[in-house]
Amino acid sequence: MNDILKELGLGAVNSGVYTDSWVEQPGGGELVSFNPATGEPIATVLMADVADYDRAVEAAERAFEVWRVMPAPKRGEVVRQIGNALREKKAALGALVSMECGKIRAEGEGEVQEMIDIADFAVGLSRQLYGLTIHSERPSHRMYEQWHPLGVVGVISAFNFPVAVWSWNALLAGVCGDSVVWKPSEETPLTAVATTKIVEPILRAHGVPGLFPLVVGGRDIGAAMANDRRIPLVSATGSCTMGRSVGEAVARRLGRSLLEL
Repeated sequence: MNDILKELGLGAVNSGVYTDSWVEQPGGGELVSFNPATGEPIATVLMADVADYDRAVEAAERAFEVWRVMPAPKRGEVVRQIGNALREKKAALGALVSMECGKIRAEGEGEVQEMIDIADFAVGLSRQLYGLTIHSERPSHRMYEQWHPLGVVGVISAFNFPVAVWSWNALLAGVCGDSVVWKPSEETPLTAVATTKIVEPILRAHGVPGLFPLVVGGRDIGAAMANDRRIPLVSATGSCTMGRSVGEAVARRLGRSLLEL
């Protein structure tokens, strides 16, 4: 177990808050992650409070201003590098998925492979963000359709697919020009921290360290995200009870939600 944690850059105690850098002492208290197969503790994660969440969204807003004007194929190149980094850490991250959420090892590595596959898909998509060209009734005019990124997207993921769900959302949103704030399940915080550690150096090298912030936290963080007018779209995976709460909160502010329940 210790070798796996070390390879993924994890220790006995880990920050669960990444804005455009790791927050060493977030304000949300400690969360111990347990191996469901043995009941043994794996490691501790320091959770976000609402102030930490605000800093994460602010970092995502700053990154969005840079990222949105980067040509889509160049955004695809960043995602391609993320996919390659996941390939390099597939065995270790898959083992951590198995250890933390209770899947067999093959399923853990299979979930990481899904992350790699969606990265490959997103790279191709980055050159296919097409729009219609329409003939106008006015002489010497042409109308065209151009898609623009929404802004900061919120992702709330569940324990049973602790990393794949993030990638399905973040890598597709990323090539479209959006930044993504991630609130993972409290049952599987270490896999989220490990994934962010894999991705961070690539984002930093391309000048967008705040593109994919992480906020490990409880219901207060989820509620803050659902009610946050800075986040035009919230994608949430979990129970129907959670989905009703998120969907209603987002709808009240005329936002958009994607609910997998």
